[in-house]
Amino acid sequence: PQRLKEEYQSLIQYVQQNKKTDNDWFRLESNKDGTRWFGKCWFIYNLLKYEFDVEFDIPVTFPLTAPEIALPELDGKTAKMYRGGKICLSDHFKPLWGRNVPKFGIAHAMALGLGPWLAVEVPDLIDKGIVKYKEKMNPNNKKK
Repeated sequence: PQRLKEEYQSLIQYVQQNKKTDNDWFRLESNKDGTRWFGKCWFIYNLLKYEFDVEFDIPVTFPLTAPEIALPELDGKTAKMYRGGKICLSDHFKPLWGRNVPKFGIAHAMALGLGPWLAVEVPDLIDKGIVKYKEKMNPNNKKK
């Protein structure tokens, strides 16, 4: 319970900091036990907002082991991803996590794992035509 409280405090602080710098890019919530996390992340490219579902389970060995963040709708669309839409963080992020155990948590996984992954992979997927922009519809079925 204490670690879950610390994770939420850290995430809240990180999101508030991002909002202040106009760099808000994800929303997360967890199940009651804090073992399963889910939400949305987004990336702005060429002035268009691309939004993705994000999910991950907290490993039993957390915080010794980083969570494996998944973007299910991108499953199979890039080589930098494992089955189930889990993003590849092994080359750059996992060694960093290992050097900072047990100080790193979910906010670090988002900031230093998912954030850089989105910045590299999403523009490439868009430029290749693999990811397409989806316009949001308002409740009256009109484009925003």
